[in-house]
Amino acid sequence: MKKIILSIWLLLLLYPSTLQADEQNHYCLVEAIYFEGRSEPQIGQLAIANVILERVRQDNYPDTICEVVHEWKGHPRLNACSFSYFCDGKKEIMYEKQAHTIATDIATLAMEGAVVEDVWGATHYHTRHINPYWVKDMFFIGTVGAHLFYERNY
Repeated sequence: MKKIILSIWLLLLLYPSTLQADEQNHYCLVEAIYFEGRSEPQIGQLAIANVILERVRQDNYPDTICEVVHEWKGHPRLNACSFSYFCDGKKEIMYEKQAHTIATDIATLAMEGAVVEDVWGATHYHTRHINPYWVKDMFFIGTVGAHLFYERNY
């Protein structure tokens, strides 16, 4: 764990964020971290945030955090969104105060440039409990907590 934390801070110093840290995008990142990873350790939550920010940086994804986490094909329906929490039919209300506080802190760190070195560059992830169709087109990078991380296999 010390190695991971040191890697995060070293990368934070070497690669400052180029993302605009406005309130709406910060909120969208908090929301995604909360709903996608609140049961994960903090390092896993940061890895999830890194995936979202990596998508913002790449040309073939939307340009803002909110657009990335709320992206869907066609119209919002079950299993049609890039991030499952947004199309699960439930309202996005963050009831768990402690989990919300942690997600807020993780979002701030991520937007300031903190990364999980072991899965740096990942654009996709899923839990161990599912086997999504898109995995065949991906390169496996690593595992953090209950999530497996991938990047496109170009």
